[in-house]
Amino acid sequence: MKVVALVSGGKDSCYAMMKCIQYGHQIVALANLLPADDSVDELDSYMYQTVGHQIIVNYAECMGVPLFRRRIQGSTRHQKLSYQTTPGDEVEDMFLLLNEVKKQIPSVTAVSSGAIASDYQRLRVESVCSRLGLVSLAYLWRQDQSLLLQEMIANEILAITVKVAAMGLDPAKHLGKEIAFLKPYLHKLKDLYGINVCGEGGEYETLTLDCTLFHNARIVLDEFQVVLHSSDSIAPVGVLHPLKFHLERKVSSSLSGNDKTNDLCGENMTSVFEVQGENPQEHRALCESVLEVTDLVEVSSNRLHLSKTEKDSTFSICCWLQDPSEPSAGLQEDLKLILRQIELLLLGCGFGWEHVLYIHLYISDMNQFTLANETYVRFITQDKCPFGVPSRSTIELPLIQAGLGRAYIEVLVANDQSKRVLHVQSISCWAPSCIGPYSQATLHKEILHMAGQLGLDPPTMTLSGGGTTAELEQALQNSEAIAKCFNCSISTSAILFVVYCSTNIPLDERPKIHDKLDTFVKQIKLSHLDEGSKPEVLDPIFLYVLVPDLPKSALVEVKPILYVPETTDTTEETLHDLSGIMAPSYHGFRPADWHDSCIQKCVIHGKICAVVLSITSAVALKVCSDSMNADWSNGNHQNSLTEGQMKRISGFCIYLLDKIVIENDFSWKDTTSLRFYFAPNLHVPLETLSGLFTDAFKELDQMSGTAKVGGKPIFNLVPVLGSGRSAACTEDIITCELFARKS
Repeated sequence: MKVVALVSGGKDSCYAMMKCIQYGHQIVALANLLPADDSVDELDSYMYQTVGHQIIVNYAECMGVPLFRRRIQGSTRHQKLSYQTTPGDEVEDMFLLLNEVKKQIPSVTAVSSGAIASDYQRLRVESVCSRLGLVSLAYLWRQDQSLLLQEMIANEILAITVKVAAMGLDPAKHLGKEIAFLKPYLHKLKDLYGINVCGEGGEYETLTLDCTLFHNARIVLDEFQVVLHSSDSIAPVGVLHPLKFHLERKVSSSLSGNDKTNDLCGENMTSVFEVQGENPQEHRALCESVLEVTDLVEVSSNRLHLSKTEKDSTFSICCWLQDPSEPSAGLQEDLKLILRQIELLLLGCGFGWEHVLYIHLYISDMNQFTLANETYVRFITQDKCPFGVPSRSTIELPLIQAGLGRAYIEVLVANDQSKRVLHVQSISCWAPSCIGPYSQATLHKEILHMAGQLGLDPPTMTLSGGGTTAELEQALQNSEAIAKCFNCSISTSAILFVVYCSTNIPLDERPKIHDKLDTFVKQIKLSHLDEGSKPEVLDPIFLYVLVPDLPKSALVEVKPILYVPETTDTTEETLHDLSGIMAPSYHGFRPADWHDSCIQKCVIHGKICAVVLSITSAVALKVCSDSMNADWSNGNHQNSLTEGQMKRISGFCIYLLDKIVIENDFSWKDTTSLRFYFAPNLHVPLETLSGLFTDAFKELDQMSGTAKVGGKPIFNLVPVLGSGRSAACTEDIITCELFARKS
């Protein structure tokens, strides 16, 4: 990509440019914001570093690329973390600056910044990029600061301190010093006082005088003045004001790695452009109102289906189209109908998209993913979700084969605004970016819902080479990077791993998947022990789902759900039953020792109950022993299950789930999601299957009164190619996934 680099003059923005070139991008322009008054060194701004701005004008000549500059007219008006367009805010100066760069160099598609740890700065850069249709590149984001500082020095960045404002840093002693010289002292201050060695806490700021990007010349600072802003005895604040400097020509002027033709003519390659202009009225073309998509074709009520769990505080809504006799109008039309129906149901409950925590987007053809996304972003926008957009997983399912429409959506909704959303749109070395209205993870009431993770290499956003296990390892690394942002780990905090496996995985690689996952998690656990930490460790459960395709034709997608306790001393995880409570018997089912072989569960007493129940052919044979051929136990499924047999199996599923729920002191009202995965090749119509599970719930309620549910089903039927507790064996007849939590 052709990149315009935001430069403050500091070491971070320069090293970010070097990383851009390392990953194959081209720096074609620089962009800088400076004070309106040249005599002012520093502004009162959380957004911009301006100390040393008098020297930045020389960067164009040093690098051989044009520099666009704008004097900051705005101030900090929008102080919330997540930025919304605000006239007169200093962020609008960045918008005008980059908008002008885009006009002058139309081929620019990305913006580089040196953000390391500041969400405040990153979110504002991402907001501007989103409005301009540009990609944010933040290759230093969330990298280890000690390693970054060492890398900068090793890569020959010559940067000096131009501001100090921390305990142990003295303006008279430490201003104007090179970072290579100060490195040992900065690490000493880190050990003593906990400072950020890269200055991310405002401890110090730097100015780059030379680096490998400066092909034509280096800057020599001849004379400067120390200006004391605060004489505090503990942490004095001072800045360096340059008085005299000059350029020193380099012998070689090769444009290594950045010698491609620029859009601007040759004589302007080292020019400096001053960007003027007032803040225009914001153009909202990309944020279409839902009013534009409400004029939809009427759909018959018997074709549109809904399910909803009964929990008041956190519940699931699922919507799909069903009627094979009525041809679909296409993916986009089906998706519009479903999204609109969910939106109306949310409104009827007094909620909106801002209350949604997570979205499962199931589509019939991954080749139409772009079309699906175009429709999705018309309904779910950042403007409608001021507290953060939902996390999401997108999966291709055999919807048409199951007699459904081309789209199927499930949303997880909360009745409050206490969620904490991690949404990083910048491409970085940290974890894959989420460019658009979906986030990496959402934390709500101690449950971390993570977006489906592919095996994408974060800085290049391409799938890892090396096959299935390589992709899986990268997906797990990405999951761990996200978990660390919430001070947890997938090795100790995971409740459930759902692993979607593409049918493109060779058969001989499928047995390796669970072994790789297990090995990876164990290695992370050992690393925590090596670091001296002994966190509470959950025993997670695993569900493998075989699907036709995944985004980017990935082979695997990992979706972890984690438990993140608000206080570390209250975690009480149990995997045993409360033996004093007896579950009722019905359908003729009674407790048996072999039932445990069907069940995986992770129970956090008084808080969470997660269950995966696998009905294999061997289990089905035991359940329906009076009416099934023994060939089923050997995987010979040539004969379809009868409706009577499926009635028996569905009743057994509800019986066993009810037993687990009751024995662990939960109720069906605590259910936030309940999915029944089934394969269309069972030749049991979805409508029939839905009726059987509905009848099973009704019978349970009649016999025990424990399953009082409303008019809509509380479960979702999810058609898949296969499912099971191992990627090597995804031949369950039915797999049940239940998640319940106490309020």
